[in-house]
Amino acid sequence: MKLLVTGGAGFIGSAVIRHIITNTNDEVVNLDKLTYAGNLDSLAEVSDNSRYTFEQVDICNRAEVDRVLAQHQPDAIMHLAAESHVDRSIDGPADFIETNIVGTYTLLEATRQYWQALEAEKKANFRFHHISTDEVYGDLPHPIETAHAEEHLFTEQTAYAPSSPYSASKASSDHLVRAWQRTYGLPVMVTNCSNNYGPYHFPEKLIPLMILNALDGKPLPVYGKGDQIRDWLYVEDHARALYKVVTKGKSGETYNIGGHNEKQNLEVVHTICDILQELRPQERSYRDLISNVKDRPGHDMRYAIDASKIQKELGWAPEEIFETGIRKTVQWYLNNLDWCQRVQDGSYQRERLGVTS
Repeated sequence: MKLLVTGGAGFIGSAVIRHIITNTNDEVVNLDKLTYAGNLDSLAEVSDNSRYTFEQVDICNRAEVDRVLAQHQPDAIMHLAAESHVDRSIDGPADFIETNIVGTYTLLEATRQYWQALEAEKKANFRFHHISTDEVYGDLPHPIETAHAEEHLFTEQTAYAPSSPYSASKASSDHLVRAWQRTYGLPVMVTNCSNNYGPYHFPEKLIPLMILNALDGKPLPVYGKGDQIRDWLYVEDHARALYKVVTKGKSGETYNIGGHNEKQNLEVVHTICDILQELRPQERSYRDLISNVKDRPGHDMRYAIDASKIQKELGWAPEEIFETGIRKTVQWYLNNLDWCQRVQDGSYQRERLGVTS
């Protein structure tokens, strides 16, 4: 099987490619524009493999996408290419509209033309797998607000209510993908995942930002009270789930992927500080670096995924609990500080983003 992975140099995309090349006999074509968050260093361990090919292409460039499809003839597409940072979407929504909506449209149209020309058996087996986020659903009741928050989880039937320019752009792309199946018959699948964490995460996101700032003795900015709740999913668990969906999932279906690890942001930061204190002890507690800052505009208070469908139908479940996954993650960053330096090209110095006047 040959898979075309868009955004394969990004955090989740590179984990997917490493999983496929390491654990299967499939071929992978990595199509990535290489923005600030995409880095081929994340794929160094598989880059020389004969089953791996890289194409530096923008998904908004229809001619180049057409060329890649015609040249490589993939059996399935896993679409992960996207602008993904909420704070950046607040500062500059245009890139999110262009990549996440226009780019997805461009890829869908190129795929439709390619798919329609396939011979019958290959056409029947082809799949377009769109990878999305739980943020399209908005937020859930917070435990502070209700005594029955544990009964409220995102399911595949949850109505969309995106809060940020990022989540609105992803909701738009989800709708486009489903419309291309309904209107044109393109065989698609959609997955919506909870917050990912793990190795090779660009340092603008919460967990790597906290680790690296703590090591540098910089403030650890916690938005508001830090009581926002996220369901944390170890990225290698997510990679296994995505491969399971693209190979075993049913066309037309949506699968929610979650880690069953609801944690308040402040609890996550405390855990990171405590692990660092154990692994890199210092006289002053890392917790002393925590600084509460003005909350993000429109900040969703709680996400939590009901992943029972993918477990029941495809047999996937996360292997990592948060306590094991976060320890692995902190240790990885301690062992790979050179990678962290290389991926920061000078345009981002771990400053606060997404502050409106």
